[in-house]
Amino acid sequence: MSRQDRTERAYDIVLFGATGFVGVLTAEYLAAHAPKGLRWAIAARDTAKLERLRERLAAIDPACAELPLLRADVADPASVRELAEHARVVATTVGPYLTYGEDLVAACAEAGTDYLDLCGEAEFVDLMYVRHDARARETGARLVHAAGFDSVPHDLGAYFTVRQLPEGVPLTVDGFVRAGGMFSGGTFASALNQMSRGRHMLAAARDRKRHEPRLVGRRAYAPPSAPRYAKEVGAWALPLPTIDAQIVQRSARALERYGPDFRYRHYAAVETLPFALGGAAGAGAVIAAAQVPPVRRWLSDRLKPGDGPSEEKRAESWFSVRFVGEGGGRRVFTEVSGGDPGYGDTAKMLAESALCLAFDELPSVSGQVTTAVAMGDSLIERLRGAGISFRVAATR
Repeated sequence: MSRQDRTERAYDIVLFGATGFVGVLTAEYLAAHAPKGLRWAIAARDTAKLERLRERLAAIDPACAELPLLRADVADPASVRELAEHARVVATTVGPYLTYGEDLVAACAEAGTDYLDLCGEAEFVDLMYVRHDARARETGARLVHAAGFDSVPHDLGAYFTVRQLPEGVPLTVDGFVRAGGMFSGGTFASALNQMSRGRHMLAAARDRKRHEPRLVGRRAYAPPSAPRYAKEVGAWALPLPTIDAQIVQRSARALERYGPDFRYRHYAAVETLPFALGGAAGAGAVIAAAQVPPVRRWLSDRLKPGDGPSEEKRAESWFSVRFVGEGGGRRVFTEVSGGDPGYGDTAKMLAESALCLAFDELPSVSGQVTTAVAMGDSLIERLRGAGISFRVAATR
């Protein structure tokens, strides 16, 4: 399906899960920043909640008083298919995605509709590649997972760092994450679910590897790493077992600009050794607890999907991801930074990604692709305009 064919659809963007906590923030961002003439709609299973949200959005932009409301429910696959068939881009906040997400991915792949989510669930992303990448390539759909704090700052930050280094030489990039703020209830629920599914995650990763084309003449990898003191950033570096490193690796596999031999490592940066040891012990305890269903349910109830902090608390939140890139005799220090990672800036990243897919001149790609591969420089410029910083801190 051609891009031109899609312009005939009723909506440029449909936001699914709009009445959830992050969904509301994303809708508010679109109401405040959408370009004139954007044809968009909000979708969820509860029409009454959609009507209340529309009233809230109309207070931001009176034109939203006429915003279309679409009822769609993951328990009703026909409603999800209809949603995909009427949109050019669908952005969804409905997770955990392993539980609720596949029907929409399948519908977008079949309809040639661009798809965005906030998924940090490695198993889900691998399963969707195996099951729907081929059809999306046939129809021209771009399936973009992890379009929030997982994994936009890390994926685009590594891409931005690589762009500062020489071409055609082996490159290494290390990312160091600092953050002050809460993770969303949806992210927490997804993480707990993934922690309890180690064997399933490994099986999905192996199946994906059997289906992925082999990389010929180049290498791109994100190896496991050990805790260490990182003098280059003046902090203890703890390996982060998140999806971010996998996403960076996939961008590097797809783009020649990452060079003939690329390595990425991903860390949490903490200032003191006692804090590092405490963080590692706490993470280990949560992983162990997630293996016991009653304990996992109790933990999940502490922060439910749809719950979130106050506006004042979000205003105090922040994140910084520092990158150290080396290659061809050059060393560069870069940083991606912004505000509330779990909610406010995640909503901003999702909304700007949707606008980017809908309106910007982008590479001609399809199938399951990363933010760097699908949007690259265009999304970086959008995010800079939205207040997220991408900067070169130093070069040597």
